[in-house]
Amino acid sequence: MELELVAKEIVDSAIKVHRNMGPGLFESTYQKCLAYELQSRGLRVDCEIVLPIVYEGVKIENGYRLDMLVDDLIVIENKTVDQIAPIHKTQLLTYLRLGSYRLGFLLNWKVELMKDGIHRIVNPAYQPNRRNRHITIT
Repeated sequence: MELELVAKEIVDSAIKVHRNMGPGLFESTYQKCLAYELQSRGLRVDCEIVLPIVYEGVKIENGYRLDMLVDDLIVIENKTVDQIAPIHKTQLLTYLRLGSYRLGFLLNWKVELMKDGIHRIVNPAYQPNRRNRHITIT
């Protein structure tokens, strides 16, 4: 499915889950509900994806962990915090860069209205056809 159509389904699904569940639950609860909702719409959802890195020739399997990856296109990072901090956006942007993904959503479920908890993050360094599953740090 095309990137923007997947993005629209993510936003619609997040709003639906939040309306049904409300704020104040654990991130894992929202993640499972969102995964179910997206899968019911025909999207492939992978959760807790390990994004390994290679440091000085050693592969580190648990380098990073993506909360969700939708249709191998869009990364979702789930939070339940009083306020999104700059480090949360930096974390998602790092995941996008390391995995060579173009788009991600930072979803803060601890808001009154979900529209206020949706943050769309674009990878400015994105290069098509350059998928890095193992990152080398020297």
